[in-house]
Amino acid sequence: MALLTKAPRGTQDILTKDSYKWKFIETVALETSALFGFKEIRTPTFEHTELFCRSVGDTTDVVQKEMYTFTDKGDRSITLKPEGTAGAVRAALENGLLNDALPLKVSYLTSCFRYEKPQAGRLREFHQFGVEMLGSQSPAADAEVIGLANEIFKVLQLKNLTLEINSIGCPECRAKYHTALKEYFEIKKSELCETCLGRLQTNPMRILDCKSAVCSAIAKEAPIVLDYICEECSEHFDGVKKRLDLMGVEYTVNPRIVRGLDYYTKTVFEFISNEIGAQGTVCGGGRYDGLVEHLGGQKTPGLGFAMGLERLLLLMANQGTELPKPRDCELYIASIGEQASLKASELTAKLRSEGFFIECDTMGRSVKAQMKYADKIGAKMSMVLGDSEIESGKANIKDMESGEIKQIDLDGDLMDVLYETGLERATKELEQKMGDMDLSDLLN
Repeated sequence: MALLTKAPRGTQDILTKDSYKWKFIETVALETSALFGFKEIRTPTFEHTELFCRSVGDTTDVVQKEMYTFTDKGDRSITLKPEGTAGAVRAALENGLLNDALPLKVSYLTSCFRYEKPQAGRLREFHQFGVEMLGSQSPAADAEVIGLANEIFKVLQLKNLTLEINSIGCPECRAKYHTALKEYFEIKKSELCETCLGRLQTNPMRILDCKSAVCSAIAKEAPIVLDYICEECSEHFDGVKKRLDLMGVEYTVNPRIVRGLDYYTKTVFEFISNEIGAQGTVCGGGRYDGLVEHLGGQKTPGLGFAMGLERLLLLMANQGTELPKPRDCELYIASIGEQASLKASELTAKLRSEGFFIECDTMGRSVKAQMKYADKIGAKMSMVLGDSEIESGKANIKDMESGEIKQIDLDGDLMDVLYETGLERATKELEQKMGDMDLSDLLN
């Protein structure tokens, strides 16, 4: 019976006290990406398992150990998506989006699922904001996608994030790098973990991402990919760096950032924080010029990124970032008796249709209990209706903070009072905020 009232391990409820924070981040991400020309796409929560085996790679830990896969009633293998890119590219191919004007720019908010050990910033159900740009092979596209992620972090006022970039080259120059890695790790194969011994034969670049302390130490002395990229890939990487410099986006080149999948090419990048423990990467992305073709489409360059919302929220909490609070109730209408309750319902419906946040009693409470409730929900104003108010058509409206009372006509100036009070309150809050700011704040 306890299982009925307990969420599965590695999942969490997003309660009303926190949901506004998620909404704020999601809105910032979508609206900022829209300024860069990205439009939202929504794809299914689950896909055919083959899609992820093909896109993520059937030898990766994600496919072999972490995917939530099941057989449906039609005897089809179905998987809850572990990441967002594969579904977005599949949707583009299925719906002919690549036949329209290019580049195709899409953004998405999605739940993802991986069977991992739950820890801070890493859950079994987690949430991502991501973008994909398909159709451009120019370094200008790489810089634009990186610039978008950077702009989102600026709007969210995140501090102390480090952007690290690298180039892993094209398939031709990466083949030379694979040879060099094999030669290096072959000498030390007796020290590698069992998983990395298999990677040594299939894709030695994946050894560089091993979480084993021994393998990580060995990998630190491995050859770096930048020493093996061809002239064209080197020029592309230089083009990305020049544009980031002109855009004022600070970065460091980290030759240890790699992607182990064959269709990844050239630019890879990560935004990293040292304030949220081991799960320091809050955004990762790169170019995947081989993915569309790998999934059965025409050869089409592509790139994108994904940022984890749980990690963003964790970082913002650690930095004490102030988020806009959700809207408070502007007026609570208390009532005494059936006629007053009917009038309260009428006024509440009318004012809500005009865009005001209004509450009235639906519990049959006493007036004293209603006023306690109004205070508890943070109502800015309150009004009590009884027989005398209904008969006279007038009532007193009270400012819950200052205690100031105004008499109003129920069918006349109530709406005007709400507008005026709301404007006065907003002006007061702005003046207070301006008083706390210096000239440098205004200029920034």
